Amino acid sequence: MRAKTKLIHGIHIGDPLTGAVTVPIYQTSTYKQEAVGKHKGYEYSRTGNPTRSALEETIAVVENGHAGFAFGSGMAAITAIMMLFSSGDHVVLTDDVYGGTYRVMSKVLNRFGLEHTFVDTTSLEEVEAAIKPNTKAIYIETPTNPLLKITDIQKVSELAKQHNLLTIVDNTFMTPYWQTPISLGADIVLHSATKYLGGHSDVVAGVVVVNNEQLAQDLHFVQNSTGGILGPQDSFLLLRGLKTLGVRMEEHEANAHAIVEFLQNHPKVKKVYYPGLEQHPNYETAKQQANGFGAIVSFDVDSEETLTNLMSKVKYFTLAESLGAVESLISVPAKMTHASIPVERRAELGITDTLVRISIGIEDGEDLIEDLEQALS
Repeated sequence: MRAKTKLIHGIHIGDPLTGAVTVPIYQTSTYKQEAVGKHKGYEYSRTGNPTRSALEETIAVVENGHAGFAFGSGMAAITAIMMLFSSGDHVVLTDDVYGGTYRVMSKVLNRFGLEHTFVDTTSLEEVEAAIKPNTKAIYIETPTNPLLKITDIQKVSELAKQHNLLTIVDNTFMTPYWQTPISLGADIVLHSATKYLGGHSDVVAGVVVVNNEQLAQDLHFVQNSTGGILGPQDSFLLLRGLKTLGVRMEEHEANAHAIVEFLQNHPKVKKVYYPGLEQHPNYETAKQQANGFGAIVSFDVDSEETLTNLMSKVKYFTLAESLGAVESLISVPAKMTHASIPVERRAELGITDTLVRISIGIEDGEDLIEDLEQALS
């Protein structure tokens, strides 16, 4: 079954009781039991809900995994994964990581004794050097946010297995339409489903897929115990969004290639970050492990004045947090998504104050280019 078909027909369709084509929204908190301890698979909606279950089964299928889990946000998903570990355990993470991930590791989970080290995971040598006796996992974000560095998932997974570690991959930017990390050896895959999986800026959610039954049992225990679940309404919206993921990703990327070419030739743009460029240092890795390059583009402009003009004059690029929606979005990572990262740390990573990140939507590509042209001019 090919990717677009799998997104629609990957699991059972609709409701077997009524014949409804779409999975109903089971807006219920509890379920009638036939006898004490005897139920029809559901007893309480924190533990399981039919709408959420349909979503969880679907995302497991499209990510080529064993089981899926849906959470109230991407950060709730990341936090639940980290709750698989214990105080005194250590995790190696990608350095150029989403600001929320950096914040939860360095300002929240560290208070509970979970240790961490941020390294450039594009370098296998740096990853291996960071492994300690108490290391339990390697967490990679690829492409990274916002500099779009690419980590070799297969090589990191092989290294992790040599040291008996878990490999965790944030696959938000690529989506399972372009990249399936479990097929490359990863143990756990996560998404901020708020982004491409939902695709319409109308839901906040996170999903996790694991590759074996033990991890499924362990993560379900955490999910049920801590309760950071996704509600049935939002589960329904994600199921709907997934059906069009394939066609949306192809349109997103077609626009991205045209816009990248435009930006490369603009005199006020100093540097463009996009893994689909042959001069990108990780281009070959990106080409090998994914079927596409995505539609997130970052670029440095030549001055604060250019940045200010750009942000105030764009018409079709909405100045907003988030990404991955049908509409194009624009942001300044240093002042928005990555403001929680200390300024000296941003400088080390190369996240400058004039760095712009755009999430390219599915509008007409020529309109988007014309919009950037007039705003930069």
